[in-house]
Amino acid sequence: MTDDTLEGWFSEGTATFGDRVAGAREQAGMTQDQLARRLGVKLKTVQGWENDALEPRANKLQMLAGMLNVSIVWLLTGEGDGPDGPPPDRPASAEARQVMAELSRIRAQALALAQAVGQMERRVRTLLKEGVE
Repeated sequence: MTDDTLEGWFSEGTATFGDRVAGAREQAGMTQDQLARRLGVKLKTVQGWENDALEPRANKLQMLAGMLNVSIVWLLTGEGDGPDGPPPDRPASAEARQVMAELSRIRAQALALAQAVGQMERRVRTLLKEGVE
């Protein structure tokens, strides 16, 4: 991107693991079904990865990176060898940068809330196992 304050298209702060899988798959010219068949997994599995509902096991992650011609580190973090993303048609407007910054802030809040919910769920399970109400 033309503005140094914006992160890369597939960076950890901008894109999720699923976004990177989908972007690399599209860059490789494959459909979800084609990728699933080549990896020996169900279509729902690839869809789950791209929707950030599932995560691949280590062996599938390695195969996925190889088939998409990207590094494992890039799939996980957006850093390293992977596609750069589509070229910008024109420089982002101030309003577009503001919206992107707001989206990034909301994503960070959502992640923090999801982590807090997970901690609370673990705490409730522990309390229920102990018989404390």
